Amino acid sequence: MQVLVDSSVDYRVIHHRAEGRTERASVLRGHPLASAAKCMVVHVRHERENRHVVAVLPGDRRVDYRKLRREFGAVDVRMADRSVAEELTGCQSGCIIPFSFAEELSVVFDPSLLLPREVYFNAARLDRSVGLRPDDLVSLVRPRIADISKAEK
Repeated sequence: MQVLVDSSVDYRVIHHRAEGRTERASVLRGHPLASAAKCMVVHVRHERENRHVVAVLPGDRRVDYRKLRREFGAVDVRMADRSVAEELTGCQSGCIIPFSFAEELSVVFDPSLLLPREVYFNAARLDRSVGLRPDDLVSLVRPRIADISKAEK
């Protein structure tokens, strides 16, 4: 929250019942699923090193591991263990934010996240969310932007 407070971007805070599932949180916040910023920590394995990435995509899409593997030139890509994700982000699973404060954790946004007028995400708590314009979020996070998602089945 301090990053937002210290910034010059407009945002709004939404307090709601505790919820970590994107679909249900979107209903509580009152917006379409496509406006939710779903954040997942992904383990990216190269031949000589491993790294982790926060993959951020709209709530109505899912991670495309093949695209992520190509984007990062990786041998393998998979969801990070829950304990690792929570340690790297400092957030409980279900309320991981689209920011990184760890040098070893980069952030990648799917370009379809930039289409809605406003995007929403849990603000490191299950009972508090933030809504702001996608371009403002990009200016704060400075993520890598790459096609990393596919439509839900």
